[in-house]
Amino acid sequence: MLYNLLYPLSDIFGALNVFRYISFRAIYALLTALVISIVIGPALIRWLKRIKCGQYIQEDVAAHQCKAGTPTMGGLLIALSVIPSVLLWADLANPLIWLTLLVFSGFGAVGFVDDYIKVVRKNNKGLSAKAKFLGQTAVAVIALAILITLPGYSTQLAVPFFKNVAPNLHWFYIPFALIVMVGSSNGVNLTDGLDGLAIVPTIIAFLVFGIFVYVAGHAGIAEYLQVFQVPGAGEVSIFCGAMLGAGLGFLWFNAYPAQVFMGDVGSLSLGGALGFVAVVAKQELLLMVVGGLFVIETLSVVVQVGYFKMTGGKRIFRMAPLHHHFELKGIPESKIIIRFWIVSVLFALVALSTLKLR
Repeated sequence: MLYNLLYPLSDIFGALNVFRYISFRAIYALLTALVISIVIGPALIRWLKRIKCGQYIQEDVAAHQCKAGTPTMGGLLIALSVIPSVLLWADLANPLIWLTLLVFSGFGAVGFVDDYIKVVRKNNKGLSAKAKFLGQTAVAVIALAILITLPGYSTQLAVPFFKNVAPNLHWFYIPFALIVMVGSSNGVNLTDGLDGLAIVPTIIAFLVFGIFVYVAGHAGIAEYLQVFQVPGAGEVSIFCGAMLGAGLGFLWFNAYPAQVFMGDVGSLSLGGALGFVAVVAKQELLLMVVGGLFVIETLSVVVQVGYFKMTGGKRIFRMAPLHHHFELKGIPESKIIIRFWIVSVLFALVALSTLKLR
């Protein structure tokens, strides 16, 4: 909004020319979201306690019983910080901004309904897996159907480390990108099991993709680094900046021992938006590297369930997702969290290296 209001006046007031720079606006979107989350966080947590939005803890996770009743649905704090910040600092004439907000809000709405059923209606199962998947799919398909019609957007698929391999998926691109978005959403959701465990890898991933969407939106840099150019994609780095700020603000309250959990309203919206930003940047496959921790956590569940069914009740891990396996081995929660953060940083560095290794 500030860009649309103030930048046209830069011919009169030269200082307003600073609003043309995406980097400037991304930094201030980050700071704005951070300030909002820190300021409203305590009040939101008190409100969640007052309406009894407490987290249900499974009986087989004995170490977490002390966390029962901790307010959940803290993803609302992230949404209330991100959306105003993006609307304030982004170019609102850019359709990619609105599509990103659509995905973020739509996936968040699915998570909100799931959380509402769990904590307000006291139904610990929440939405059925089918209903949750249908909701995520509907939001993703709408966004993707619009995205591929935008001028300059390609349905080709970039393959990390290979500059001359770029198959065109045509209309099969929508099902593929749908898998990317829904998979990312559920991957973050599965990882969200320890204090601060999911939010930091998510912050790291948005930082990396903030760089990638900026590169994709800059014709000169995109050509130099031999990546797909996506007109207007650079503006999505404003959203990534806001996500960094909101994520850091949420971590302020979610760090061990957590005062609030993000709930599905947070994890589904973060993962879905992350998947969509990867699609906008034309780095869909790279998401498996950037979000390597989410992939590992998801695979641990898939392998555990598959092996359990095949062997009639045997298990590979003591418990899935993987972070619970290490907990049951006696590793302190704080140590698991920090080590998983380190792994996320390493994955991010490998992903960034692909800008030159091709």
